[in-house]
Amino acid sequence: MARQQERARRTRAAIIKSAAVEFGKSGYAAASLNRILEGSRATKGAMYFHFDSKEDLARAVLETAVERYRICAERWLARADLGPLDVLHGMVDEIALRLEHDTIVQAEYRLVIEPDFHRDTGNGGGRIVGRATRVLAVRAIDHGQLRADADPDRFTRTLSAALAGQRYLVDPISNGSAADLRARFAEVLEVIVEAMATPLWIQNFRVEGWREQARLDDLGLGA
Repeated sequence: MARQQERARRTRAAIIKSAAVEFGKSGYAAASLNRILEGSRATKGAMYFHFDSKEDLARAVLETAVERYRICAERWLARADLGPLDVLHGMVDEIALRLEHDTIVQAEYRLVIEPDFHRDTGNGGGRIVGRATRVLAVRAIDHGQLRADADPDRFTRTLSAALAGQRYLVDPISNGSAADLRARFAEVLEVIVEAMATPLWIQNFRVEGWREQARLDDLGLGA
């Protein structure tokens, strides 16, 4: 029984991963269920055992991506060895890496900008990142990294919009280069942080820079 359950779990995960690749490349409307089956090496019966329709499969991809964003945010928020702004930089840097290398996260981005799933934007990974960003902004104020009069809601809204804009622009400009996206995300973060940071933090940052970056080996993209 346990072996059958594990086999079913792996089959479902393989179908979701293959669907993410297909949705990421073709979008939702043009995505082919046959290509998804070929990529997953699953049977049509197995696919319909786990998923009722293409929309159901797309929502499974979205849910998987949201879970990855949640794990990412929780892991960075738990870092007690870094200041809040360095934690924020690490989280933003990991998101840039995932947008380049994680097919599930890539598919979520592609799906939520399409009319069929645009209503899901507010419940996607961006919401999780926004909540974590606000927590870190409040921590940064408490730690004297952001000014006492800084507005954490304004900080969060501005950063979230700027990162989304850079993600939108990077595809046609640089064919989705991870190095370019990471550099653009870091640049956005630095501009917004320096506009609200304390003079002492800015002085130290210009000497030391960011203390932490995400590492591809830590992302667990094999699943």
